[in-house]
Amino acid sequence: MADPSSSLSPSKDELIQLIKRLGTYLALKMSSLFSICLQKLDPRSVGAIAGLAVAFIFTYRLMRSPSPPPRRQPKHQAPTTSTTAISTQSNITLMPSGVNSSSEDLRAQTAVDEFFQPVKPTLGQIVRQKLNEGRKVTCRLLGVILEESSPEELQKQATVKSSVLDVLLEITKFCDFYLMERVIDDESEKNVLLALENAGIFTSGDLVKNKVLFCGTENGRTSFVRQLEPDWHIDTNPEIVSQLARFIKYQLHVSPVKAEWTAGKVFSSPSLEHFFGCV
Repeated sequence: MADPSSSLSPSKDELIQLIKRLGTYLALKMSSLFSICLQKLDPRSVGAIAGLAVAFIFTYRLMRSPSPPPRRQPKHQAPTTSTTAISTQSNITLMPSGVNSSSEDLRAQTAVDEFFQPVKPTLGQIVRQKLNEGRKVTCRLLGVILEESSPEELQKQATVKSSVLDVLLEITKFCDFYLMERVIDDESEKNVLLALENAGIFTSGDLVKNKVLFCGTENGRTSFVRQLEPDWHIDTNPEIVSQLARFIKYQLHVSPVKAEWTAGKVFSSPSLEHFFGCV
């Protein structure tokens, strides 16, 4: 008489295979769902999701654990030719199931690995991190925001750098932001304001025209900065950066040639967008 446990074994195997396939399906679906949600969650929620994922993986690993070895069957007489043929056909039928299971396990593991890949920070997060959560920023226009590099050029025209727009808009959303520049005449002021307006800085960002300041001398810009007492000042003139080092917590010196600063926390970068990793 056949052992009852041998007749139950195929049912157990089918149940284990069903659980594994269900786990694979859930892993793929949850990975897809979490990848979408992570783009909309703030960093505080990521920890909670990671904990949930660990719990799910632990459960999935538990379900994947190999079943106990089958009970050893008593020896029987040598099978007849027909029995051998049936056994061979049975083995051939079972082989695709094992290959299928292995493929599903690989897909599930890939989905889990993709879920735990680091999430790329947004530009807004990079800006806040780079500025050390500083909330007030002053910045020179020439050579940083504008293509022009001298007050004389502003008498004819002013052009906003297209490469700096994304960073500039993020700074205006997060910080109390002031732009300033030395100009020769009223026409230069109009050209600058028109260029900023055409670039969408007054509409897309939180910058208002009252926060664009003009003066007639370089010392005037220094006075502006000291009166506003920003957390950060951005400038191209090394003399002004040096003068303000005692008063301003952080400064960014924009220059194609990197300078070594010993006084204060002064950083150097070829451009504003390069400092925030947008190049």
